[in-house]
Amino acid sequence: MADILTALPRRPLGRTGIPVSLIGFGAAPLGDLYGTLDDVLAIAALTEAVTLGVNLVDTSPLYGHGLSEHRCGTALRRVGRDAVVLSTKVGRWIDVGAGRGDGSGYHGGQPHAAVVDYSAEGTRRSVEQSLLRLGTDRIDLLLIHDVDHWTHGAAVEQRFQEAMEGAYPVLHRMREQGVIRAIGIGVNDAGICTRFARTGDFDAMLLAGRYSLLEQPALDEFLPLAQEKQIGVLLGGVFNSGILATGPVPGAKYNYRDAPPPVLAQVGRIEAVCRAHGVPLPHAALQFALAHPAVSSVVLGATTPDEVRRNLEALDRPAPAALWSDLREAGLLRPDAPVPA
Repeated sequence: MADILTALPRRPLGRTGIPVSLIGFGAAPLGDLYGTLDDVLAIAALTEAVTLGVNLVDTSPLYGHGLSEHRCGTALRRVGRDAVVLSTKVGRWIDVGAGRGDGSGYHGGQPHAAVVDYSAEGTRRSVEQSLLRLGTDRIDLLLIHDVDHWTHGAAVEQRFQEAMEGAYPVLHRMREQGVIRAIGIGVNDAGICTRFARTGDFDAMLLAGRYSLLEQPALDEFLPLAQEKQIGVLLGGVFNSGILATGPVPGAKYNYRDAPPPVLAQVGRIEAVCRAHGVPLPHAALQFALAHPAVSSVVLGATTPDEVRRNLEALDRPAPAALWSDLREAGLLRPDAPVPA
């Protein structure tokens, strides 16, 4: 297994040609998302991922209100900055003079406020702060973060305009100047991805939760458009906040909340088909997400080296073709969804 993981395959990130590993490291949990982490283990998780061939690292100022970027920076000093394609986000800057407040959903993290700001000035401030926390002089991929209904509700239209008039020109100029290599969007809404893709010139988009073994709304417009425009697609949330990793157990999470009965039932049916073919549900979920030709990488979170290794093990045992045909016949998978060859 070690030899396979060390040679973790890579795909180009859309038209940029930047090679990214099939599995990326999602650093949201390193911000103490679900609980307060041990620093040594958290940093070791990212170090282990890079050692095993993962070269894409995605973080954000939001994650632990700066803590995730701090921990990523420490890990990068150990593995070497050139070993990774580093992605972080704009749309928030950290106000160290204000109290933490609540509303971010993070269990722990830094005692500072994360200020939503898509203006040009706010974007420049966010980038400068990220460079300091990460301990680097460059960022490879910079994403405009959370311009979606999940975050802003009815104010999403206002935030979209702010992002296109403020953040986007700043990122576009930084890309032209070679300060960053690629620009994009990081959201939980396939429709917003489509809108940004039609409005601006973006290299990559990180879409969380809307293309998975459980649901595939991104097939309607976004993924075909991404192929047409050669936008590199990074998928997050391919376990839909956990239920496709744990199965329909009591307390299973879907969209960051306890899964409702219809979702539990649907996942139960999917898991039964996977079990009949001897394939663990999370392995099927990951392999399915990677099968779409627009997808460059699937970004998975981890908090320990053991979790990293479990994530990568899903690539070792390809699921049989009959699994996908049985899911389709049972009405559990859209007929137009690409499946592993």
